[in-house]
Amino acid sequence: MTTAPAVPFLGGTLRARLARLDTAALSDAVDSLRAAPCVLPGIAARTPGAVAFGPAFTVRYRPVEDDGTFRNAANYLDDVPPGSVVVVDNGGTAACTNWGSLLTSVALRREVAGTVVHGSVRDVRETRETGYPLFSTAVTMVSGKNRVVLDRTGVALDIAGTAVAPGDLVFADDNGALRIPAGLVDEVVRRAEAVERTERRIREAALDGARLDDARARFGYARPWEEGHDDAH
Repeated sequence: MTTAPAVPFLGGTLRARLARLDTAALSDAVDSLRAAPCVLPGIAARTPGAVAFGPAFTVRYRPVEDDGTFRNAANYLDDVPPGSVVVVDNGGTAACTNWGSLLTSVALRREVAGTVVHGSVRDVRETRETGYPLFSTAVTMVSGKNRVVLDRTGVALDIAGTAVAPGDLVFADDNGALRIPAGLVDEVVRRAEAVERTERRIREAALDGARLDDARARFGYARPWEEGHDDAH
């Protein structure tokens, strides 16, 4: 599993706690707070088994007209702080790519925690071989050069209805990707840890011969983020 390097937003203790969680527990924790939607819809893992989490470094593209002028790939990666997750918004298109093996190599050198693309990526085999955490809506071999240009970085994004602000926590694994507003991270992590404990107790009881419905009732499956259930087991 790939974990994010330390950054000011994620102290060592919080980073270690996040490394033991997954998107399922974090999603349940966000649900328990009745917060705004956290899932980044349609995002899938391109490096199976890799995990990325860290503050979002947001990138937005826009299409360009073909006027005969060469439009280079965007050069923002040198400005991404180590430990960040790059979140790219290209409208979810499968028409052209916004990430390839060159960016993967530079991101690894700069200790970027991972990349989430609302759009397409390419050179998937090469990226997978490095273990770099890469997630996207689609895959294509078509270059973004002369098709899209960098619009802005450090701007709020709308990823298929889910808002992502610069500095929000982004967490991605084989289940997909989600974002947690910076101000909710501590409480969401606390609740996600409780969800994991509750599910572990239910599983252990069921595997020890208890009925599943009884185990769920006993350990508080309906509200797994709450403490105070039968802790003796």
